[in-house]
Amino acid sequence: MTQPFSLLNPKCHGILKAVCSILFVIMVTGRNAAAQDKFNVIDKWLQFKNASNSLYNDLAEQAFVMLGRRDSAIAKIQSLESWKQRQQNTRKVLMDVVGPFPEKTPLNPRITRRIKKEGFTIENIVYGSQPGYYVTSSLFIPDGIKGKAPAIIDCIGHTDISYQAPNYQHVILNLVKKGFIVFALDPVGQGERVGYYDTATGKSALGGSTYEHSYPGVQAFITGSSLARYMIWDGIRAVDYLLARREVDPERIGITGISGGGTQSSYIAAFDDRIYAAAPENYITSFTRLLQSIGPQDAEQNMLHAIVRGLDHADLLEVRAPKPALMITTTRDFFSIQGSRETAAEISRIYKAYGKAGNFNMVEDDTTHAFSKKNCEAIYAFFQKHLRNPGNPADLDIPPLPKEEMYATSTGQLATSLKGETVFSINRREAERLVSKLQNSRKNIAAHLPAVLTAARQLSGYREPAVYHEPVFTGRYRENGYALEKYFVQGEGDYVIPYLLMVPDNPNGKAVICLDPSGKSAEASGDNIQWLIGKGFIVMAPDMIGLGELGPGYFHGDSFFDNTSYGVWYLSMLTGRSIVGIRAGDVARLAHILRKNIHDGEIYGIAKKEIAPVLIYAAAFDRSISRVALIDTYSSYRSIVMNRIYKPGFVFSAVPGALKAFDLPDVAAALAPGKLLIAGITDGNGQPLSSENAETDISVIRTAYHYKNADQNFNIRYGDAGNKLYDLLEEWIK
Repeated sequence: MTQPFSLLNPKCHGILKAVCSILFVIMVTGRNAAAQDKFNVIDKWLQFKNASNSLYNDLAEQAFVMLGRRDSAIAKIQSLESWKQRQQNTRKVLMDVVGPFPEKTPLNPRITRRIKKEGFTIENIVYGSQPGYYVTSSLFIPDGIKGKAPAIIDCIGHTDISYQAPNYQHVILNLVKKGFIVFALDPVGQGERVGYYDTATGKSALGGSTYEHSYPGVQAFITGSSLARYMIWDGIRAVDYLLARREVDPERIGITGISGGGTQSSYIAAFDDRIYAAAPENYITSFTRLLQSIGPQDAEQNMLHAIVRGLDHADLLEVRAPKPALMITTTRDFFSIQGSRETAAEISRIYKAYGKAGNFNMVEDDTTHAFSKKNCEAIYAFFQKHLRNPGNPADLDIPPLPKEEMYATSTGQLATSLKGETVFSINRREAERLVSKLQNSRKNIAAHLPAVLTAARQLSGYREPAVYHEPVFTGRYRENGYALEKYFVQGEGDYVIPYLLMVPDNPNGKAVICLDPSGKSAEASGDNIQWLIGKGFIVMAPDMIGLGELGPGYFHGDSFFDNTSYGVWYLSMLTGRSIVGIRAGDVARLAHILRKNIHDGEIYGIAKKEIAPVLIYAAAFDRSISRVALIDTYSSYRSIVMNRIYKPGFVFSAVPGALKAFDLPDVAAALAPGKLLIAGITDGNGQPLSSENAETDISVIRTAYHYKNADQNFNIRYGDAGNKLYDLLEEWIK
């Protein structure tokens, strides 16, 4: 029998408790929502309903302007000579944004196993594309070769098990059955080349191939290199190996690949003239359509400053003209088919100019991002024609092989067999070389600092505000001892910067800009603000683009680490900008507003954790920010590159290519003789640094302050500032 509801019923006690808990949550949530609403500036404005995507959209709009200039230049080309001139220029730009490549060293190839199959032989091979940097691969050789045969390099897309996957095997085995030698390579981070291999799970500790590319790819970009450089070089050395084989006809070499393999095959063919025929699949579109649809993807699909240097996907095939090329596409691909069609129309123009219209074609099938029978047969027919190996292009149903038959190592992983170099280890040595050059430059601090500022402006893409807009006032709250005012002001691009202005009843004539990686709401509700207001400072707390009400947006891409979209950072890099540089320019705008409010008073700046570099750049370029306090900042870009495991949240404050000219402490050194406080400092993984471990990075700041006779103006406290923070700030504001 069901007991009636009663407070005496123990079951009802539980129900009552649950109800009370729910009511409490509702009350607390309501209070939190009200508190949040208090700090929101633009949430009620229809104009800014898409504000959280401001960062991506602003960068995309900049890219569209650059791509528009390229399109206009292409439209003006009317002669073959003009096309040839563009090809020459494109080759130079491609080498600038990807190279230089390493010098060629002995491949030292080893055939680790031969397996005879019906109609062909598999040779599993390890070769060194760089000393100690191994590429695992398999060479599929058809039976009955007389003389020399055509060879095709097969590039693999984003699958963890590489060409061992049945769908990749399908294409490889079909080509072999049609009389082609096929050379299949494990890309970086895939197959037997997992760079972050976890022996406990037998998988990548990062979570998959795109992560294996992008995580070390960012480190490579900071040194001015790229993951594309590694993949292209692996492919160039693969051609070297094929040419050393007696079975291979050097005049009949082709390359193909789907998805990420389409990227690789496009890039390798653009850089290696020895490849006669190229058939990239499910990759080539256009930057405009890419940015309008799925956005930039993982590291190897992005080249340093590609868009600002005038490059687009079409250039990868145009630079090869009139050599045979086939674009394979699908109508429901996530790489825009409209972009593919528009790009194919452009490429057709250069082939027509050469009088070789038949050497270029695009095929498409009504399917998704995948192999299809129609497209496979188009690939076979393309290579049969252009590599002069006629036959039936029919797509055959061939059972896949056991993956173990394609292992080039004894364990199925380089990490547990040959070990060797990784992208991280090679790039780390490059970082050490670059930092050593910086150390030499720092010996002449008088010449070093101006050079740093020039390079930092250029590489960060910082733009001096040309126009200062008037802020828009949206509301005021009266608080105990101060007024909390809400404003927004036009930023660099088509977005606004929301900010809070806290004006004490008894101001001291000075102002401070406070930056928090969580946005203005976190800062405005914190103890630091209250302490500063109590000291009489006017306090400004903004949302930088990509934070708070201006972010992070819905775009993640396939390289999303710890709530950080690497794709957005790649977009800034493609356009020759940096997120830290854009934000620094907006801080300069905010400083201008404060200068108008406080007249002749000083402006200070406080920034925490991964947002701290924004303040460093802003204060270095805008000298009206006279004092800087950095709380729990990371020490340097060097520390990101030197740590195998680094904190993804630090990436947005990094500048692509920086270490070729400067490091973050060099920019901080340029703040001398202004007062600089560093309260807590970490390495690239967010771990606290001791004075001994931080000295490599910090010494240039000490040198600069000593040079300016301002040693007393630089103060650093290692470890957790804790209860000492306000003592440090007290000294800092004196």
